[in-house]
Amino acid sequence: MNLPNKITISRICLIPIFLLIMLLPLSWGELNVDGHVLPITHLVGTVVFIIASTTDWIDGYYARKLNMVTNLGKFLDPLADKLLVLAALLVLVDLDLIYGQTWIVIIIISRELAVTGLRAILAGSGEIVAAATLGKIKTWAQIIAISALLLHNLPFALFSFPLAYIALWIALIFTVWSGWEYFAKNKSIFINSK
Repeated sequence: MNLPNKITISRICLIPIFLLIMLLPLSWGELNVDGHVLPITHLVGTVVFIIASTTDWIDGYYARKLNMVTNLGKFLDPLADKLLVLAALLVLVDLDLIYGQTWIVIIIISRELAVTGLRAILAGSGEIVAAATLGKIKTWAQIIAISALLLHNLPFALFSFPLAYIALWIALIFTVWSGWEYFAKNKSIFINSK
C-alpha cells in the first residue's frame, strides 16, 4: 500500500477516536467565553475532526506529486470522506448541536448514500470514479460547517454571527449540486441498463 493510501486509512482510523471523545460521558471541564459554554471534549473532538479532514488534502497532494494515483485510492478517498462526515453529522444530531436542522442532515446522508451506490454500480462495470472538483468543494463546505457546529459557533457566536448555520446551508447547496452532477454525468448507466 502506498503512502497516500496509508494517509487515507489514517483518516478512517481517526473516526472511532473522534466518536469516543464526543460521545463517551467524559468530563474534562468546559470553557466559558462571555457566557458561551464549550465543553473541552467538544474542542478536542473538533481538533481530531479537523486533523482527520486535513488528511484529505495531504493524501491527494502526495498521490499527485509522487504519481501514486491508484484505483484503490480513488475508491478509498471519497469513502473516507463520507465516513468521517457522516459520523460527525450523526454526532451533531445525537448531541443536539444541529439546532432543528436535522432535515439537512437527512438530505446530506441521502446524497452520500446515493452517490456511494452509484459508484458501486460503476465499479461493477469496471469504472472507478474519482472525486470531482464540485465533490471536493462539497466536502470542504461540509467540514467547515461541521467544525463550526462542533465548536458551538465559537468564536462567531460572540459577535452574533451565525457562521455555523450559513456554512451548513452552503454545504447543503453544494451537496445537492454535486450529487446532481454525479448522476447527470453517469445517467447512461441507468438508460442502458437492462
